[in-house]
Amino acid sequence: MAPGRFRHYVRAMNETATTCRPAGHPRLASRATGVLLVNLGTPEGTDYWSMRRYLKEFLSDRRVIETSRLIWWLVLNLIILSTRPARKGRDYASIWNRARDEGPLKTITRSQSEQLAARLKLALEKSGERVVVDWAMRYGLPSIEARVLALQEQGCDRILVVPLYPQYSAATTATVGDKTFEALAKMRWQPALRVAPPWHDDPAYIDALARSIEQGLSKLDFAPDVILASFHGVPKDYHEKGDPYYCHCAKTTRLLRDRLGMDEQKLRMTFQSRFGPAEWLRPYTDESVKTLAQGGVKKIAIVTPGFVADCLETIEEIGVENRHLFLDSGGEKFGRIDCLNDSGGGIDVIEAVVRRELKGWVDL
Repeated sequence: MAPGRFRHYVRAMNETATTCRPAGHPRLASRATGVLLVNLGTPEGTDYWSMRRYLKEFLSDRRVIETSRLIWWLVLNLIILSTRPARKGRDYASIWNRARDEGPLKTITRSQSEQLAARLKLALEKSGERVVVDWAMRYGLPSIEARVLALQEQGCDRILVVPLYPQYSAATTATVGDKTFEALAKMRWQPALRVAPPWHDDPAYIDALARSIEQGLSKLDFAPDVILASFHGVPKDYHEKGDPYYCHCAKTTRLLRDRLGMDEQKLRMTFQSRFGPAEWLRPYTDESVKTLAQGGVKKIAIVTPGFVADCLETIEEIGVENRHLFLDSGGEKFGRIDCLNDSGGGIDVIEAVVRRELKGWVDL
């Protein structure tokens, strides 16, 4: 169908919905397409109970923790939720956006949503089509269910859900799908749904990452001997069960090396944030940082390509914990390169993904 005829069809459908309602029928919003950006989540505060609620929701997800339910229930409720909230609360307090009283992940995700909405509005200015952009957190607030309902109330009968994870994992991307479908299961009139696939090898993403790394390196007062591309880790057995996450991370790193003209010794892939006694994907970031320093490497920089927004794992874990570990082990210069965040390049990547996945729904 030609674009002009399609727009005429959309207007006709909206007019039909408006004029053919029975008496007393509730008012319907004009038809629209929704885009929902979803990131991992953040606690509502740094106090013990806010942290406990957040950690309980996160660590109760069977996609995140796949161990025995009974054993994990005992460990989670009797040990972790008694001791971990206070310590993690102190970590969050060190990076907290006090002006907005929220974690930086929430601040950045909101900005990404607002900037994307402005770009799409400009692109659709002459078409008469309407795209509503919103955002949610998988764990914490705003919830996926609340924002799906809000989009539907604004007339969105089609929704594109965009998990903000470039590399797919069941513990991240899939659990966004789970929660979205759980919300739809409660609805009588479900919107049509698309879930954006991962973009670990998308040229727009690789190019934006490479330019961000080049810019970040240019701001350092030293040239690093080694650059680590640190991705969030997952247990090794998830990979063995068929999760493609490791392969996606490896391909992102390989494409970055090619784009930046670096070899495997210069740009190395590592995995951070392991939790518990099980073996996780290797090599570990913290062990790599320590080994490099002890082996005579004096200057390193770390980039975190798997995170689209800076958060506790990048600002505090990489920028503070791993910095101290490197310097205490004999290193001299340490640099952390920011995530793409809500920079122009970061929004370019999200926009490229959204435009591609809206094809057939919206004439962009």
